[in-house]
Amino acid sequence: MKVVIGNSWPYANGSLHLGRLASVIPGDALARYHRAKGDEVIFVSGSDCHGTPIAIKAKEEKKAPREIADYYHREFEHCFSSLGISYDLYAKTDSINHHKVVKDYIKKLYEDGYIYEKLVAQTYCESCNQFLPDRYIEGICPHCGGVARGDQCEQCSEILDPEDLIDKKCKICGSEPIVKESRHLFFKLSNFDNKLKQLLNSEHGWRDNAVKLTERYIKEGLRDRAVTRDLEWGIDVPLEGFEDKKIYVWIEAVLGYLSASLKCCNGSKDLLDEYWNSKESRIYLIHGKDNIPFHTVIFPSILFALGFNDVNLRIVSSEYLNLEGKKFSTSRNWAVWVPYIIEHYNPDSIRYFLMVNGPEKRDSDFSWREFINSHNSELLGGFGNFINRTLTFIHKNYKGSIANCGLNHKIKRDIEETYKKAGVSIENGEFKDAINTIFALVKRGNKLFDEETPWITIKEDEEKCRQTLYNCVQIIVNLANLLNPIIPFSCEKLRGFLGIREANWSFQELKNIKLNDLELLFERIDKKTIDYEVMRLKSGRI
Repeated sequence: MKVVIGNSWPYANGSLHLGRLASVIPGDALARYHRAKGDEVIFVSGSDCHGTPIAIKAKEEKKAPREIADYYHREFEHCFSSLGISYDLYAKTDSINHHKVVKDYIKKLYEDGYIYEKLVAQTYCESCNQFLPDRYIEGICPHCGGVARGDQCEQCSEILDPEDLIDKKCKICGSEPIVKESRHLFFKLSNFDNKLKQLLNSEHGWRDNAVKLTERYIKEGLRDRAVTRDLEWGIDVPLEGFEDKKIYVWIEAVLGYLSASLKCCNGSKDLLDEYWNSKESRIYLIHGKDNIPFHTVIFPSILFALGFNDVNLRIVSSEYLNLEGKKFSTSRNWAVWVPYIIEHYNPDSIRYFLMVNGPEKRDSDFSWREFINSHNSELLGGFGNFINRTLTFIHKNYKGSIANCGLNHKIKRDIEETYKKAGVSIENGEFKDAINTIFALVKRGNKLFDEETPWITIKEDEEKCRQTLYNCVQIIVNLANLLNPIIPFSCEKLRGFLGIREANWSFQELKNIKLNDLELLFERIDKKTIDYEVMRLKSGRI
């Protein structure tokens, strides 16, 4: 099976915090799982280098937008690599490939009648002497009454146009903008109500937040959206008469999934079709709650307009991750920044916690106490302890070698059932259930070791001792496969202990056990670290 996995593209205007990371790691778990099954996987994402956030940051730092975008793109690459995010391509929207592909698609949409010209009244600031990009406009959301910007309300997630806002202000100078006419291009989003209804009716396990929000948009009626903006930074419009404008970031950013996939296909549009335009393939889009409408309404409509009518789309949309009971706030530095945590903590501990405690179906919370306790009790005390006690015993008492002793049939059935049950959960985006299923096997292994008491039977019934250890090792061999999508660094080390080359997703028996050099998979974190990290957070130190 051909599988595309697309993580949403972070704005390259500042460092990532854990709230953003919570919607990134599930994509990697899916990619590793499908590769282990033998599927052909394209796993892509990239840095969103255009748009107003980068322009704002550049003005603040008196630098060129490209300078800002390139800096954070490199930082993102380092962070994702350190966390084992196994992208086939981590691209950026400010690349030659992306610019070319976007321009080609914009021309096609225009030629096919899905993009049209329109004279519009646009927000203009006389004090700043410029048309205002949507994020430079602030006001009150007409739907929920919250503070909103000109393209989306962050409180209720409603997609907005600047004219929808009540009590509009220029974010740069605070003055009230005026309305001025300008000619722009628009995408016929309103044409796709019925196609989106059909997509929603055929959805494969979309999370509840995505279903409800998409239903709401369709019910309220879709409105055509501007494709161009009066900006200095972005992709040039490839149509005559629009040379002074740029392509609006909302449409060119989501087209990044196609531009990156096409690059992975070595530019072959026929191969791209096999991944993106076939009911036999599968496409996962991984993102946070605030990005749902772009992935369930806007992007599918663009795909339909481009002729991708057989898209097997799966939406994995997270809720929000909070921090110590409060919302993340970059302005108040209420955040755990990814560059910091990857420097000081085990990447598998970060991955595990954000998967087992992540905002999968409801808002969740990151606390330093829970994070460190999770590492110490579950990874070290449960999984790590089972590995260490079993393999160390074999290394010490059998010089690291045990021949085939015969696998207990019930243990084999339990392992096979774990693959089946955990695999279904992962494919449905239910990562917590998958981890709980796999850790039930960890508990089974620890229970087997405790009940069979090999430290006693090695003196009284040596054959039984070897059988116990042999069965424990077979559980460990398969845990190295089962947990690989979640904690890949530890599983790679574990396979090294066992002399196994790569992970797969099917029952595996290692009949002649010969251990290599061993080391601890996890080190205990001192509980005093909890108080230190909480104090550091509250003090606002970076």
